Amino acid sequence: MDKKKAAVPLVCHGHSRPVVDLFYSPITPDGFFLISASKDSTPMLRNGETGDWIGTFEGHKGAVWSCCLDSNALRAASASADFSAKLWDALTGDELHSFEHKHIVRACSFSEDTHLLLTGGFEKILRIFDLNRPDAPSREVDKSPGSIRTIAWLHSDQTILSSCSETGGVRLWDVRSGKIVQTLETKSPVTSAEVSQDGRYITTADGSTVKFWDANHFGLVKSYDMPSNVESASLEPKLGNKFIAGGEDMWVHVLDFHTGEKIGCHKGHHGPVHCVRFAPGGESFASGSEDGTIRIWQSGPVNHNENESSLPGNGPTEKVKVSVDVVSGEIENLQISKEGENVEKKDKAIDS
Repeated sequence: MDKKKAAVPLVCHGHSRPVVDLFYSPITPDGFFLISASKDSTPMLRNGETGDWIGTFEGHKGAVWSCCLDSNALRAASASADFSAKLWDALTGDELHSFEHKHIVRACSFSEDTHLLLTGGFEKILRIFDLNRPDAPSREVDKSPGSIRTIAWLHSDQTILSSCSETGGVRLWDVRSGKIVQTLETKSPVTSAEVSQDGRYITTADGSTVKFWDANHFGLVKSYDMPSNVESASLEPKLGNKFIAGGEDMWVHVLDFHTGEKIGCHKGHHGPVHCVRFAPGGESFASGSEDGTIRIWQSGPVNHNENESSLPGNGPTEKVKVSVDVVSGEIENLQISKEGENVEKKDKAIDS
């Protein structure tokens, strides 16, 4: 790429171990938010536009493999190697409930109506928890053919899709019957599965291939071979005309959805890219890496050529201050991690 047009990302520090999952909230009256999962056991919440750190959810005792926000960004969920999935208040940082499992939990997802939480992992069981009755036993969907790697809801919470760590394919489950109704066949295990914002496509990454499936008729729409193994892919949500992919070569590739032609290649991570996701408006996208950083890249043309090191670090440091208006002044009891020092603000708004 032309050096003068080289993309300069916002670099978000704070995690001490690899970042393995990213999730953007929909656009809310307070903007949109980005939550990250890391092997350091502490999911982090950020302003989705600026990357500014809002707070850290503290309580897991093992690597956190998956995280998500509900449609209003009022609650967060996380799935962990400590055999639990946790529900959090995204305004205060408080743990609302811990859903205990019998093995490592690899994935979690809120239903569209936000009333249910879906989990999956090494138990090979899809579990559905009723968030209106968090103490009630989960509903167990029929046994998965392998350890569950990714999960997602579609068709207004009538269908669940899941992939396995050891075997290829994406399985589609009918929620009412709890049975597999269709399998999208892939040669390699699917490491990333995303339902597009308009509900038209399922984007998957398996091996060195990115595939796009019709989310209603389940036919294969597009399949593109990548230069190396990819772990994650995401379709631009507004126009649907391009997609991003990241993997073992440490780069974030931008490609044309219709032709597969390479549009751009963003370099900067110092380890494999484990997750990539577009922001809900499509104006930017984020990547999380083995190097412990999150980078937020602009989708549009970049007219500046700043040195990355001159950019402000968007991570929790001693000088970080949380803006009250980030969540409309409602963040009051957020547990903030400051380089190993835990500070809990009670009964007052966080300093602006």
